[in-house]
Amino acid sequence: MRLIFSFIFTILLVSTGAAQSQYSKAVEEQIKKIENGLYSGPIIDNKTANILDRMKHYNVNGISIAVIDNNKIVWAKGYGYADRNENRKVDINTKFEPGSISKSLNAVGVLFLAQQKKLNLYKDINEYLTTWKFPYDTVAHQKKITTAQLLSHTAGVSVYGFPGYNRDSTLPTITDILNGKYPSNTPAVRSLIQPGIESSYSGGGILISQQILTNITGQSYEQYMHNSVFRRLAMNNSFYNQPPASRQQHNLATGYEEDGKEVPGKYFVFPEKAAAGLWTTPTDLCKYIIEMQLAYKGKSSRVLNQKMAKLHLTPYKNETTAMGTFLQDRNGEKYFFHDAGNKGFRGFYIAGLTNSKGVVLFVNSDNGDILLELLNSVALVYDWKGFAKPEHLTTVPISEKLSSEYAGEYITDGQFSELKNSKDGLYMWIGGINSKMYFTSEIDFRNIEFPTKKSFVRNTSGHITGFTRSLNGEMLSSAQQIENIDTLKPSKGQLGIFGRHLLEGKEFDKALKFLSRGVTYEPEDSSIQKNMAHCYLFKNDFEQAIQLYQQFLNSSPQKRSDTKRFE
Repeated sequence: MRLIFSFIFTILLVSTGAAQSQYSKAVEEQIKKIENGLYSGPIIDNKTANILDRMKHYNVNGISIAVIDNNKIVWAKGYGYADRNENRKVDINTKFEPGSISKSLNAVGVLFLAQQKKLNLYKDINEYLTTWKFPYDTVAHQKKITTAQLLSHTAGVSVYGFPGYNRDSTLPTITDILNGKYPSNTPAVRSLIQPGIESSYSGGGILISQQILTNITGQSYEQYMHNSVFRRLAMNNSFYNQPPASRQQHNLATGYEEDGKEVPGKYFVFPEKAAAGLWTTPTDLCKYIIEMQLAYKGKSSRVLNQKMAKLHLTPYKNETTAMGTFLQDRNGEKYFFHDAGNKGFRGFYIAGLTNSKGVVLFVNSDNGDILLELLNSVALVYDWKGFAKPEHLTTVPISEKLSSEYAGEYITDGQFSELKNSKDGLYMWIGGINSKMYFTSEIDFRNIEFPTKKSFVRNTSGHITGFTRSLNGEMLSSAQQIENIDTLKPSKGQLGIFGRHLLEGKEFDKALKFLSRGVTYEPEDSSIQKNMAHCYLFKNDFEQAIQLYQQFLNSSPQKRSDTKRFE
């Protein structure tokens, strides 16, 4: 049944792309290269990943992508499902709710007010706030907060981000949220540090800018943004209505959690519109990107003139944060970007300041790892300056004898790892990640998930004692193969975590060794007793299991609550 489902899923994904826009043969070849060229680390034996395979790997239902080259959208495409239960597929007009990307468009709207001389970016925000005032306290050290600081996350105010609300929830007003008053689900927006000192990301600060905008214009936030930004840029599939109006309900993507479970109500509602409430498509967002690239060069001014565009796209008070965007310098090539994540959605855009390139990527999933793999593929195919070319590795087979010698338990900087044989080779487990080992010689290996180069070390008797680690030519601390567990001094919690890992792998005897050490090394962690009991239970030693379960139940509640994260 699983094979049949996988086959059907693949056919539907392929047909999804086939039903969309047709492009020139050259562009179709570029699309094909990107779809089959995903990678996240070194490229092993010239093998890159296919987008459909990676969607299944990450349990992602839908992806939407649009690519910019030479200040033009060269192609856009959707993959998979906007809503699996409805059998509704992603197309280029499917609207996503990509969270904090909202902040970039919000900044354009606020800067447009400044351009019209209706707002001074450098004056005290309370000069523009009429229905609510920011309550300055001693933390601000008598320094006033400005709108420029709000947009650039240098205002020193609280509330990093907003979790959103179920669609059937009672929604708070903006004033409720700013004051942290029920039914708001976040604390009050207040000063954390003196304004203008450092960059400190704050969705709360962006919410204040939303309040400023509505107080100045006397319009609803969504109406102002539609008239002043979206309509001017022909962003016809974008809006800030929260929740979406009935006329906007068509072709909305449904959000999904990491395990593939549908978000309750299909999506969450965000009254914090400026910070997280945008609904849009990659194609629409590309229109914003292209306009900003042109305005930055003084070649367009459909919304912002060159002066305001530069405020939006160049650093303010630090090297990486502008008013509404973040900046990257990649070996001298400058890019502006913003990533995002609402419940059930992840998104990302990045574009060159002067190289006329860019990409927008959305998924309707809490897992956005595939986005970086797609970015790597796009940057490689379109030859983006500043992006490093992938490292290519050629692997060699190793004998069963070597595999058995390398297998075992290791410790590095107080953290445990396990090297274990599987059907397709050796794997390294560390920190909850099970990563395949790719050998470039009989002693040297790499892991895609980890950037370090590693080499096994033998003693004078030929016995494996551990492996060295290096990064960019710099030697790091080595891993030591564990010989005597009783002399180990691991980091706090490691014995319980590693013992649990071995238990889940049904390596009960090994698990008991590490857990037994944990009983004496970390006696306050009562979950170790519980996991030892599990081991004995699976070994059919019921008497010992019952004894340990009783000890666990008799331990203090405080001990048990302190160790929940190890269970």
